[in-house]
Amino acid sequence: MLRVGNLQRSIHFYTNVLGMKLLRTSENPEYKYSLAFLGFESNPAQAEIELTYNWGVEQYEMGTAYGHIALGVPDAYAACEKIKAAGGQVTREAGPVKGGTTVIAFVTDPDGYKIELIQRADDHAAGQGLR
Repeated sequence: MLRVGNLQRSIHFYTNVLGMKLLRTSENPEYKYSLAFLGFESNPAQAEIELTYNWGVEQYEMGTAYGHIALGVPDAYAACEKIKAAGGQVTREAGPVKGGTTVIAFVTDPDGYKIELIQRADDHAAGQGLR
C-alpha cells in the first residue's frame, strides 16, 4: 500500500506511464479515504498495488524504511523510452547493475516513490506490462 497525495494523478501514472490496469476502487466517506487497486493482472495471478488517498492529505514524508517497488520488464531500455514518452521521470537510465550484468533502471512516481525496472529474459516477464 502506498499513501498518495492525489489519487487521480497516481492512477494516471500507474496506468498510462507504467501500463498497469485499474482493477477496482472504493470510497469510505465515514473515515474519509479512497482506495485504488492496480496491477498488470488481478490477484492472485499477479500482485496488486493499493493506493490510499486520505482525504485532505496532499503529501507524506517517505521515511527511511521504504526502499522501492521492483517490476520485471522484458526490455528495460525500451521501458524507459516509453515511460519518458508518456511523461514519466526516469531517475536512473537502463544499464547493468554495479558489479553485475542484470540490467536495471529506476523511475519515480508523482509522490516520489521509487520503482525499479529489472530486465528479465524469461518468458514469464515478457507477458508483463511496459512492453
